[in-house]
Amino acid sequence: MTNKNNLEVTKNLLKKHRQAHLLAFWEQLNTTQRQNLLAQIEPLNLAKIANWVTKYIKKPDFAKISSQSFDLAQSSGLLTEDRLTPAESYSPEPADPAKKRKYDAATKLGKELIRQSKVAAFVVAGGQGTRLGFDGPKGNFPISPVKNKTLFQIFAETITAVSQKYQAVCPWYVMTSPLNHAETVEIFRSNNHYGLKEEDVCIFQQGTLPNFSFDGKILLADKDRIACSPDGHGGSLKALYNSKALEDMKKRGVELISYWQVDNPLIKIFDPLFIGLHVLDKAEMSSKALVKTGPYEKVGNFCLVDGKVNVIEYTDLPDELAEQINPDGSLTFELGSIGIHVISTSFIEQLNKDGFALPLHRAEKTIPYIDQRGNPVKPTEPNGIKLESFVFDALPLASKSIILQTIRSEEFAPVKNAAGVDSVEATRQMMVTRAVDWLESAGVNIPRKADGSVDCLLEIAPGFALEKEDIKAKLNQIPQIKPKDKLYLA
Repeated sequence: MTNKNNLEVTKNLLKKHRQAHLLAFWEQLNTTQRQNLLAQIEPLNLAKIANWVTKYIKKPDFAKISSQSFDLAQSSGLLTEDRLTPAESYSPEPADPAKKRKYDAATKLGKELIRQSKVAAFVVAGGQGTRLGFDGPKGNFPISPVKNKTLFQIFAETITAVSQKYQAVCPWYVMTSPLNHAETVEIFRSNNHYGLKEEDVCIFQQGTLPNFSFDGKILLADKDRIACSPDGHGGSLKALYNSKALEDMKKRGVELISYWQVDNPLIKIFDPLFIGLHVLDKAEMSSKALVKTGPYEKVGNFCLVDGKVNVIEYTDLPDELAEQINPDGSLTFELGSIGIHVISTSFIEQLNKDGFALPLHRAEKTIPYIDQRGNPVKPTEPNGIKLESFVFDALPLASKSIILQTIRSEEFAPVKNAAGVDSVEATRQMMVTRAVDWLESAGVNIPRKADGSVDCLLEIAPGFALEKEDIKAKLNQIPQIKPKDKLYLA
């Protein structure tokens, strides 16, 4: 039974913060429903939520929402072009002997840290495959060109191959959302954790935030249920802390995490050079970047704001800056963010020390809810606000942050859409193209059509080769490849 005094306290708090409507259907609820509703209300920090309503919902102070809202912050006079400059980066290959020596030292250090089991894998996997026409967690989407392996399986095989190569324990942390947590856990269980030890795979949920009407009221999804949404990929750094995953890392001696998003099958999860540069430069959070295909490619832009690394969304960078070019014809703001990071565990702990430090972003969305009479409403146009945090907002909070350029064809082929840009077909083709490049670089003859296109289907398992250099040692295991062949190297 609900304690009457506790209920009165809850009612008074809700009334004080203009959210009393959350109990509007109290008399219609049974005991279990009442307990469920109170269990959702009690963890809410209503004072903080009142501040969010003022700051983000009713009268958004965009300049404070994040440094990413450059154009709006600029118009307010809080962020001017002279405070924003292009970010510096390490190139994919060293440009001179001094850089080569540093790259060699970084690679050696990175390998040693992996060997010492100081690096963990962390994938953000809260999304569903809806945009791919797939019913289920996106990580379970079959993507490889020959064997049709799922994203999860590709990542697991990569982790296994790295663990064997370095004779190390490489734990894997998988963040889900309330939408797909139970199903993801079952997928891993039914696949025997893809050959990994169960104790070395940690699956946990990200947090949620309530959804709001435009007037700042928390929406109800049902009479006993608050409308909530996942708190964004930035919430992953909070979830690591709250779920005790970070505590597990500390017990294992893990000092660094390799962060990536679930839709990228080309990810190099354990990159010794990237890890080594991060540590050599005493960085707390580092990023990989691509040179953009054009000024308006839909990726965030790496910039320096007052000397700190920031990511400014492609929607927020003014056209004149997006189109600005250097004397050699390259884009001034050419570095695109691709959601690949190395993050020190001590930095994540620091972000959570006195309450989570990342700012929130607002998005106007179409949110199902119940009206004042308790009738379900399914809007056809945006009717409310969802709040979320972005992982790259942690970058300017780091004492040091480095950027390493990577090569698109080697490490970035996100599968986001059923067709068109970043489609299933495009991703599979990029997987084949990388396999062809690796094989040809080792002297393997690849059959081609008259127009020069590849005339075979290829797939290289992580257990066969983790990088291009691994192919040369296995040339005797590669058969002659004939036109129309489907070849799987494992």
